[in-house]
Amino acid sequence: MEKKPAPSACNNRGNTKIEEACEMYTRAANMFKMAKNWSAAGNAFCQAAKLHMQLQSKHDSATSFVDAGNAYKKADPQEAINCLNAAIDIYTDMGRFTIAAKHHITIAEIYETELVDIEKAIAHYEQSADYYKGEESNSSANKCLLKVAAYAAQLEQYQKAIEIYEQVGANTMDNPLLKYSAKDYFFKAALCHFIVDELNAKLALEKYEEMFPAFTDSRECKLLKKLLEAHEEQNSEAYTEAVKEFDSISRLDQWLTTMLLRIKKSIQGDGEGDGDLK
Repeated sequence: MEKKPAPSACNNRGNTKIEEACEMYTRAANMFKMAKNWSAAGNAFCQAAKLHMQLQSKHDSATSFVDAGNAYKKADPQEAINCLNAAIDIYTDMGRFTIAAKHHITIAEIYETELVDIEKAIAHYEQSADYYKGEESNSSANKCLLKVAAYAAQLEQYQKAIEIYEQVGANTMDNPLLKYSAKDYFFKAALCHFIVDELNAKLALEKYEEMFPAFTDSRECKLLKKLLEAHEEQNSEAYTEAVKEFDSISRLDQWLTTMLLRIKKSIQGDGEGDGDLK
């Protein structure tokens, strides 16, 4: 009488077939990559990832989902996000929060540049910051939070931006390597206050000078005082002159230009403004 193979032998044979399929999908994916056929490469990596999961190879599955995401990034941004989210689910389940945070940043960048959905980009930067904080990677967390603050201010969520700039400023002002950046964060927080209310900006400025005496001698603090004075006098020319003087030494970036224009528009007689600070 013929002996039936033991169940474990059957399982092993089944697993071997899945492993072989995995390898073939991965080889196919790499060939598609070489041919710059990004969608086909993404799909093949995705199939490999699912088979790795059947084999309980979580790490290999996550790696294949990331490879799929990177391939799809060049052809189908939404599918890239789906694959990276699948990898994140595996990494968080394994307690690998630093890697999960890194992939949340990649998703945020896709929303920023490809899909132009800033609200979703903000949500992924916030999630990344949370994971980094949990792993005591405060410098990486701050980088993500500063992205959130910059976008929040652009979307006129000034209170959210202020809280982040103040928090990061307070965290960095006592660090000898980072304290130089603290003045930038307090400057940005004060500008957000200024857009909302002039008195708030004055009180905030006093608070920042008290917290961080080095701020008083900074060009940013001196500019804020000139702008507050010009705003109080409703003097559009003095406001523009102060900005021009600052810009001649430290070039204003797009974010600062936007915020300074929003404040300028609140000076009477400037009306809608001519959209210019020069």
